[in-house]
Amino acid sequence: MIDRTLELAQALIARPSVTPRDEGCQELLISRLEPLGFKCERLRFGEVDNLWAQHGEGKPLVVFAGHTDVVPPGPRDAWRSDPFRPEVRDGLLFGRGAADMKGSVAAFITAVEDFIARHPRHKGAIGLLITSDEEGPAVDGTVKVLEWLSARGVKIDYCLVGEPSSVKMLGDTIKIGRRGSLSGRLTVRGKQGHVAYPHLAKNPVHLGAPALAELARTEWDRGSADFPATSFQISNIQAGTGADNVIPGAMEVRFNFRFSTALTDADLRRRTEDILRRHGLDFGIDWTLSGPPYLTRGERLVGAVRQAIRDELGIDTELSTSGGTSDGRFIAPTGAEVVEFGPLNSTIHQVDEHIATEDLVRLARVYARLLDLLIA
Repeated sequence: MIDRTLELAQALIARPSVTPRDEGCQELLISRLEPLGFKCERLRFGEVDNLWAQHGEGKPLVVFAGHTDVVPPGPRDAWRSDPFRPEVRDGLLFGRGAADMKGSVAAFITAVEDFIARHPRHKGAIGLLITSDEEGPAVDGTVKVLEWLSARGVKIDYCLVGEPSSVKMLGDTIKIGRRGSLSGRLTVRGKQGHVAYPHLAKNPVHLGAPALAELARTEWDRGSADFPATSFQISNIQAGTGADNVIPGAMEVRFNFRFSTALTDADLRRRTEDILRRHGLDFGIDWTLSGPPYLTRGERLVGAVRQAIRDELGIDTELSTSGGTSDGRFIAPTGAEVVEFGPLNSTIHQVDEHIATEDLVRLARVYARLLDLLIA
């Protein structure tokens, strides 16, 4: 299996699929899936290519979810080798997407090849949901595929997202949930004027600073056994004309909440706006919810993933909800149990991104074992 998984990972990396481009990655997957009996649906929404592939019918429907798009590689001369010419050095496969997440996608394919060879008439169904819009806006990818599935009465029961979850060794950590992400673009309106005549102007920076300080020190919640406390972070502040002698007429502040299931985005919006009003500000906010928090705990999928890791890797895994967002945030609200498990995340989005070649086959074996436990 190592040769097949490595070769497929290399072929995927060689396609420069910087988001939202797919560059033929999904066609390569289809060429492997159709001979196995998968029905493959090519789904293009906007400028985004997506793939839904299904083998078998009935329940449960076990889905592997992933993406073929990657983040830009950055300066070519910063890499030891071309980021889109996969290279193996010292047992490591280098290339953009090796860990995030073309290695996982390759392991999906060889895992189902292995499983179907052993269980051609398995129970339930296997699905693959592949998008090229995960690293970008995530508007025309997984969300649209889920809408398409819902319109056809298809409901996912168990979903494994191949995001790189491992920290120090393969399988040491799986994600059973993620915090929600809520962003705001705040405009505090003042009155422009000359710095020598402040009584004729209203400085929005001075007016807004106490409110921002209160937002930064507010305890939104205390976290839980599953999630850390909600965090508020300012990412950008902009005001002024560029001249030293002009009081700005407005200040724009961009900020983000990462929040747990203890709060809703409506709670955060209301409390934020209450604080701003209490400070007497003339303001407006544009809100963007990237995704709500989700949590899968104590359900069958979590136990099966832990068992598969124990069987194939010989370790007990840690359950985590840390990190940023993933497409799991769109899948969990449909009622599916969702777990994220993939390779080490230590080099994702970095120069010289890589994955151990040994981990590729070990990952595929865990995925195949998971299918054994759920639908063999």
